[in-house]
Amino acid sequence: MVLVAIIGRPNVGKSTLYNRIAGRRRALVDDFPGVTRDRNQTEVVWDEKRFILADTAGYGVSGDSALEEGTLEQVRLTIEEADILLFVADAKTGLHPEDRSLVQLARKAAKPTFFAANKIDGPEQARHMTEFFELGLDRIYPISAAHGFGVGELLTDLAETIPEADGSLSEKEDTGEIRMAIIGRPNVGKSTLMNRILGEPRVIVSPVPGTTRDAVDSTFERDGQRYLLIDTAGIRRKGRVREKIEKISVVKALESIDRSHVALILLDALEGVTDQDLHIAGYVQERFRACVIGINKWDMVNKDPKHVKNLKAEIRERFRFLPHAPILTFSALSGQRVGKILPTIREVFGQYNRRVTTGLVNRALEQTVQKHEPPMVAGRRLKFYYATQSSVRPPTFVLFCNRPDAIHFSYERYLTNQFREAFGLSMSPIRMVFRGRQRNQD
Repeated sequence: MVLVAIIGRPNVGKSTLYNRIAGRRRALVDDFPGVTRDRNQTEVVWDEKRFILADTAGYGVSGDSALEEGTLEQVRLTIEEADILLFVADAKTGLHPEDRSLVQLARKAAKPTFFAANKIDGPEQARHMTEFFELGLDRIYPISAAHGFGVGELLTDLAETIPEADGSLSEKEDTGEIRMAIIGRPNVGKSTLMNRILGEPRVIVSPVPGTTRDAVDSTFERDGQRYLLIDTAGIRRKGRVREKIEKISVVKALESIDRSHVALILLDALEGVTDQDLHIAGYVQERFRACVIGINKWDMVNKDPKHVKNLKAEIRERFRFLPHAPILTFSALSGQRVGKILPTIREVFGQYNRRVTTGLVNRALEQTVQKHEPPMVAGRRLKFYYATQSSVRPPTFVLFCNRPDAIHFSYERYLTNQFREAFGLSMSPIRMVFRGRQRNQD
């Protein structure tokens, strides 16, 4: 998915613009949860174009001294990793030497760049941005991030530069292959596992350019099934820019999840389940992607039966929000039980892509309601009229009822579990959508 980074000096209104874009009803899709909430990254749709918007730290120097190494490295990294740059300057304070320096950095990167002069509340104030034309820019957008002036036009033009296929392959582009992403923290063995899978005999491998710069996905065939193994290599650098690096790595991991059908969440058996593992799994859950939990380095685990039993129980308990996800144990380094991965991925994908006829769906709904009658809501019985499956990946069921706004999460969970059992979807996420009945119904 395309990454749009807002860059500029401190206090020019970058965060205000970010909030303006993220808060618009037709633009906002969702905020990233967990540890990244305070890092301001949001998935956005504008004019049917999807992209990730990232707010960034301000580019600034202290007095006449040289730019601090850490800050400069952060800015360079942002410019390097972003696909499109959204440059924000303060029209009221005027052109600043740091604006000139940052424009030069952006030009060297040769990325599509949109320049916005902020704090202009209307056309009559456009005169305040005149001096910014000294930068030799083709166009400067006068905007008010606080009040919304000019922001829509800016986003419309920005969206036009995003290709129709922006990194998230649509269902219309289905080629019969299973798109699989191996995700996880650094050093859990992702690259080793990729190499182990691709290095198996009788595997046809060919490189396919990925949507992330310098990333190469791999297509291969096994037992008559084509797979696309999505490159999820992370950025690993140490030093003062570590937090920024991790932020960009999260964006890239999200791209991999968005492009995949099935995500293999890779854990380190020796370290157990960490909070970051759960955050990563949370991204998969929120995007309704199918998944498998893989426990790597299993050959190094104490094989005492009690220890093994407790370890597996702990993993299942901590991933209880993904009850459908199979758990596999293996060693990518030695190859032990790695052969179970692709057959499991294929089985999971089969359920993820399963379609059920409307007749079977309504029969299951009727039996489910008879088994456990819906609760009373404000003195009236909650009623379900009919249901249908609207889509796959994940299997999505639309249930029509009289009070869609009053369905308790516990009854929704009951419906989900019953549908899962009825349709053989034990390894797939399910999406339930509740809609009100039409006006002409009593």
